[in-house]
Amino acid sequence: MSTRASKRQKTDSESEPYRLIYWPGLPGRGEHIRLAFEATGTPYVDVSNATSEGVKAVLGQIDTQNQGDERNPPPLAPPVLEHGDLRISQTPNILLYLGGRLGLAPSPDQDLHGYHHVNALTLTVLDGLSNEPHDVHHPVATGLYYEDQKDEALRKAKDYRETRLPKFLDYFNRVLSGPASGGGEYLYGNKLTYADLVLFQALDGVSHAFPKRVANLRETGDYDKVFALYDRVKALEKVKAYLESDRRQKYGMGIYRHYPELDE
Repeated sequence: MSTRASKRQKTDSESEPYRLIYWPGLPGRGEHIRLAFEATGTPYVDVSNATSEGVKAVLGQIDTQNQGDERNPPPLAPPVLEHGDLRISQTPNILLYLGGRLGLAPSPDQDLHGYHHVNALTLTVLDGLSNEPHDVHHPVATGLYYEDQKDEALRKAKDYRETRLPKFLDYFNRVLSGPASGGGEYLYGNKLTYADLVLFQALDGVSHAFPKRVANLRETGDYDKVFALYDRVKALEKVKAYLESDRRQKYGMGIYRHYPELDE
């Protein structure tokens, strides 16, 4: 592709609206994308929640008959971001695309270390504070009801509360205490990045699922930097306004579910 054609394609793409396709009525993994837009005041279309397309927008993307096109393979699952003729899936992949464009991550040509480190921190949050909490209430099979695997979930929850959750909180407290943080207020470079937004959202979800355990861990004082970051992000003007708006989806039967017996 010629330089002129490449520049024209980039300009055309940048003028197109961002369209987020995710399940209606759920925060889920799509919430990380919403927060990136909301925290930066970037206009976007939350297709399933704000247009007449509704859930059909999601079903059309994941339909087994969808083979994609010459440049975009079909997504396996939402969230899906459409931007011009680009269609990409997977939460961290979408955030990697948006990071530099929204000022939420260094660009690779300016800070290659930061570009990758912000992504790595995001992947680590999603491992320990998103994927693992989901597996607590579905430890055997995602296709089974919670009630069909409740005994296994009780065992899984105990390990998550006592071992896994403290491990990840300790790790991020250590990151915030280290030199790469640049001061301890944010995870990398003393500046808000999408990794901070993901950590905020994931910790918020875990707090919904395990309110007693999270409160106890906060009271220990061992993870003060993590909870200070959580409070700091929550208080950001644009984030605060979003959280108080009807655009913020409520927790329900998605990743973060509150079963009191799993929080004992």
